[in-house]
Amino acid sequence: MRALKIAATGMSAQQMRVEVISHNLSNMSTTGYNARRAEFADLHYQQIARAGTINAADGTMLPTGVQLGMGVRPAAVTMKLAQGASSQTGGDLDLAIEGRGYLEVTLPSGDAAYTRDGALKRNGDGLIVTSDGLPVSPEIVIPEDAKSISINAEGEVYAYFDGTVPAQLLGQFTLVGFTNPKGLEAIGSNLFTETEASGPPVQTTAGQEGLGTFRQGYLEDSSVDPVYEITELIEAQRGYELNSKVISAADQMLGATVQVR
Repeated sequence: MRALKIAATGMSAQQMRVEVISHNLSNMSTTGYNARRAEFADLHYQQIARAGTINAADGTMLPTGVQLGMGVRPAAVTMKLAQGASSQTGGDLDLAIEGRGYLEVTLPSGDAAYTRDGALKRNGDGLIVTSDGLPVSPEIVIPEDAKSISINAEGEVYAYFDGTVPAQLLGQFTLVGFTNPKGLEAIGSNLFTETEASGPPVQTTAGQEGLGTFRQGYLEDSSVDPVYEITELIEAQRGYELNSKVISAADQMLGATVQVR
């Protein structure tokens, strides 16, 4: 009874779909989060009769065959790359990236990671870091006596002091782009690392290579659409129920078979 196993693959697929949707909804308030989408592919087929097979002495061929599918399998969980809305925060170190670029940060291991979360902070040494304390690359240190910070669209960071001292350029943030951003590996905390699928990082100044610019005092909202996700959730639930009914029907057929005398 193949229907039991086929329906089981359908239930597993819909369960995975619900898990992806729940992950999206749980991150609907996460800064710079891009929604994920589960994608599926059909499994291999059992060839009962191949199309084009000669079935008579006169050379008549079958115009179509008999192919029985074995169910469904997960193919990918991909990011839906979309620019989230920008919300004004007024924070000196809050940066929204208007474009497809990423900020580069340095992990404790020394490796590079990438993020669109621009909720930056200043640690005890004046170094600009992420909310998890990871330094942003290139490293920029804010002097202790700086009264305010200004960051322009190109990522240049200026510090202002008391008196007549002119604004001091502390450094400049850069943006990183990838040939295939969907190939990046998510490692949590709004961070990604490069893979062979993503291609090597291309670092450039904001406003060049189409990677976008910075907007100080704003943060990028999550791109999750709650209405769309709820609609997908309903479809996944119904798909799970339909596959469970197939299992019930197959069970009844097996029950009728064993009762035959």
